[in-house]
Amino acid sequence: MISSEKKASLNERMIKSGILEDDLVEKFVRGTGSGGQKMNKTSSCVFLQHPPSGLETKVQRDRSREMNRYLARKELCDKQDEITLGKKSAKQQEREKIRRKKRRQSRRQRTKTVALKRNHGAKKSLRRPPGRSD
Repeated sequence: MISSEKKASLNERMIKSGILEDDLVEKFVRGTGSGGQKMNKTSSCVFLQHPPSGLETKVQRDRSREMNRYLARKELCDKQDEITLGKKSAKQQEREKIRRKKRRQSRRQRTKTVALKRNHGAKKSLRRPPGRSD
């Protein structure tokens, strides 16, 4: 179950993003994937559309329809924020962070890292017992 505080904060966020509950077109469809007979009978997958902005999302992360409704609205707000805020949006910042992490190190940075590792190894070698020499 979703707490009333979470619902209230999501409603505030939707209003700030310019998404009104009356503008939303909500459909419940049968989900796909594993789950067998139960999955084939229940319509817990939520398809949410916001015609004024042209945004739409489809969510089936949980077995509960109510939770999927909440997640779909949250995802719709994320998409709207990404469009309006651009570089400042949380998803875009996360993408940039991953891109920076994957970027190849410069030669200077590699030599610095290797020097730090050697220095650390030298410190650790001083911790060995006096009788051993490797």
